[in-house]
Amino acid sequence: MSAAARVRQPVDRVPHMVAPMAAMNRRILVVDDDPHIRDLLAFALGKAGMTASQAADGEEALAAIAIDPPDLMVLDINMPRLDGLELCRRLRAGGGPHANLPILFLSSRDDEVDRIVGIEIGADDYVCKPFSPREVVARVGAILKRGAPAPAAEKGSKVVHGRLTLDRDGWEARIGGTPVSTTATEFQLLLILASTPSRVFSRDAIIDRLRGPGFAVTDRTIDSHVRNLRAKFAAAGCAGLIETRAGVGYRIGGCD
Repeated sequence: MSAAARVRQPVDRVPHMVAPMAAMNRRILVVDDDPHIRDLLAFALGKAGMTASQAADGEEALAAIAIDPPDLMVLDINMPRLDGLELCRRLRAGGGPHANLPILFLSSRDDEVDRIVGIEIGADDYVCKPFSPREVVARVGAILKRGAPAPAAEKGSKVVHGRLTLDRDGWEARIGGTPVSTTATEFQLLLILASTPSRVFSRDAIIDRLRGPGFAVTDRTIDSHVRNLRAKFAAAGCAGLIETRAGVGYRIGGCD
């Protein structure tokens, strides 16, 4: 498949591309072995007020991140030398300095298994080729908006549920005094549940709050984020943090 065929809407036909204010002046690293796709996405992101740099494979991306960490990475899965899945695993492993870098995966395979694997190893979102540059910009903006600092009225405010503390300003989750590493999407999902502890949220309600109505996100994607959170918090001594209500959805559980 040619590069042009993997992009549904040429960016030069998009007269205006708008990203949330939280995405303006943010730095995006586009990692893909196809230079045409890199150029298209860099141009589209630039039109939306972001600054894009490029890397041709995972090893080049690792070097770029070490020198000048971006605010978000758009990462192709299938690349030579070091593919996107392995790069994501390396960044997420061990709680290193870039463990929470937001990642939007690109893939040429529209396979639910691939999407679930990507989410389970720590991706924030997933776009399949062929894609529209407008969709990629919108998803990048949505991820950055979730990770943006809270409004002035909420700065420094925290959500406390038993031993769980969520710091909206610092985007940090803690069990007791122990920090638990989460992606921006995982943190926001946890914040949704913990902010209304008496409510059971359906998967559709969670999807709407995370990404806004109309995004092509499956129930399985939400389930994968929940599994990630359960594993992380179980390792921190809080195995029952998220409860499943059969046939309904999820609610925050106990962690006293």
